Amino acid sequence: MKLKLFAGLILTTLVGLTSQANAQAVKIGSKNFTEQFVVAEIYAQALEKAGIEVERRLNLGATLVAHTALTNAEIDLYPEYTGTALAAVVKGDLSGTAGKIYGEVKDYYEKNLKLTLLEPTQVNNGYAIITLPDTAEKYKLKTLTDLGPVSKDLTFGAEAGFGERKDGLPGLKQVYGIEFKEFKIFAKLGIRYSALTAKDLDVSYGFATDWQISENKLVVLADDKNLFPPYYLVPVVRQDTLAKNPKIAEVLNKISPLLNNENMRELNAKVDRDKEEPADVAEEFLKAQGI
Repeated sequence: MKLKLFAGLILTTLVGLTSQANAQAVKIGSKNFTEQFVVAEIYAQALEKAGIEVERRLNLGATLVAHTALTNAEIDLYPEYTGTALAAVVKGDLSGTAGKIYGEVKDYYEKNLKLTLLEPTQVNNGYAIITLPDTAEKYKLKTLTDLGPVSKDLTFGAEAGFGERKDGLPGLKQVYGIEFKEFKIFAKLGIRYSALTAKDLDVSYGFATDWQISENKLVVLADDKNLFPPYYLVPVVRQDTLAKNPKIAEVLNKISPLLNNENMRELNAKVDRDKEEPADVAEEFLKAQGI
């Protein structure tokens, strides 16, 4: 009887210690796509290397699922995009510079949600209007302004919704005078890229960190009149978490300058194209950066 009681006390103590340790661990979340998995792993491993205990809660779902998990303290931080936060949470005006949008989101989050934004990365995963190098050379295309006068001779491909969105075809027409000869609808991003490289399309759109851009040496036309809002990747953290452990900000602010569109494409490719695990890709990246 005494032995059973003693064993029970040990078990209860161990369970209590485990629960306490889990409560103290920094809970890192992510949304449900490759780039989020990789960046969340980079954050997690960087914090672990700095001696901070981490619990991973990745692949939570779309934006509002991850955001709700953060505001409900189910997670302590996750990677977000400034344009997404402005549109989905703040519901503000998407026009403006990167600095303006970052400041607006940060101010709203701190005043209303008890969250904060750390230093942004150099990753701007906004919309990218893309074309083949041959097409760019033939029509002397570097910017969307250049595309306007020749667009009537070109075929464009995107998903159906792009034809109605304010920042889709209507916006391209209003801001740049772009009106394509033909608009072909493709539901999946990968099909658009294959159609473009097969020359079934002259111009298409994707996202700036899509690995296919580098893989196929595609030309991204500069949005020189800022039709598309900036979507800079940034760690969003609970203020109470930072108050308990300010070292989190120190570690992640050192990571942010290391991430940019070029290396983010490479990291995404290693997972999607080469079938590597996000954790392995993150570890390799940190080692390459000397962390």
